[in-house]
Amino acid sequence: MLSLEPANRYLADTLTEKYVTPSSLDQSFVDFDSVRYHLSTPNTKAKHQLLLSMDVPCWNELETYGARDVLEREYGSLLLDQASTESGYSVSLGIDLEQGPQSIEERQALITSISLLKRNALAAPFERAFAVQKDLEAQPQREGEEDPKQQVMAIHYRPEEAIYLIPSRDRVTCIFSTIFKEETDRILGRVFLQEFVDARRRPSCQTAPQVLYSNREPPLEIRHLKGLDMTEKAGYVTFVLFPRHMTPQTSASTITQIQLFRDYLHYHIKCSKAYLHSRLRVRTNEFLKVLNRAKPDESLNEDGKTKGKTASGRSFVRS
Repeated sequence: MLSLEPANRYLADTLTEKYVTPSSLDQSFVDFDSVRYHLSTPNTKAKHQLLLSMDVPCWNELETYGARDVLEREYGSLLLDQASTESGYSVSLGIDLEQGPQSIEERQALITSISLLKRNALAAPFERAFAVQKDLEAQPQREGEEDPKQQVMAIHYRPEEAIYLIPSRDRVTCIFSTIFKEETDRILGRVFLQEFVDARRRPSCQTAPQVLYSNREPPLEIRHLKGLDMTEKAGYVTFVLFPRHMTPQTSASTITQIQLFRDYLHYHIKCSKAYLHSRLRVRTNEFLKVLNRAKPDESLNEDGKTKGKTASGRSFVRS
């Protein structure tokens, strides 16, 4: 199955082109989860200076979990302060094409990093949850002592959907609430998620996170929250991340892959529906050809009587 790219391909291609031939531009484009970008040259006389702005619907929640600190760590002086951020957007980066790295490798690494702006912003709550888990794990637990109350970190990244992170002493539970607007989507989604469950039984996938799926009924970890959708169209997918998924060597890959899960799931549901529809159209055309061949070849002779043909090709006149 196709894996989605975490970086924004259009942004990366545009920056690569502008580093070669700087020119003025004013382009707006979007990414998954209604994230908006605006890449422009504020000063048309200074074509080497670009302003990249991004708007994330759940930015207020991300900021409480340290999103700006993560972006400052990743982009340093490129990140503009809140007073200089473009109006109507969450964050802005100031890119000077003349001040960038000169080597091709370093320049490509910078372009890749900038194209991961959305990924890095959404990484903040995951990094916070991983840090809380390590702190809880480091605390000694006395016999008979109950675990501290689990903190639920919610990211409402879509109008009717959210990601819930619950760090605990030995794991981080990540719950996706997703909406299947059609009955077909619910059926295909159940098939896909069952494949996730079955794949973990293979010897090569024993280290993968545990995956659970429930329809309508929210998991126990978030059942106390208000405003949860419990209708037929709602589904809840739970990933259980263990300490081996949160090591310094694996945490970045874990965050990148789990962020794209919702887009990955619905993308393949749409691709499966498109494939099924194409196969149905092909089969329908084949049936129409069979029906057309089954029609008798009738014509009129000189006397106005109907003339037909036998299976062997001989002609005869119908009475």
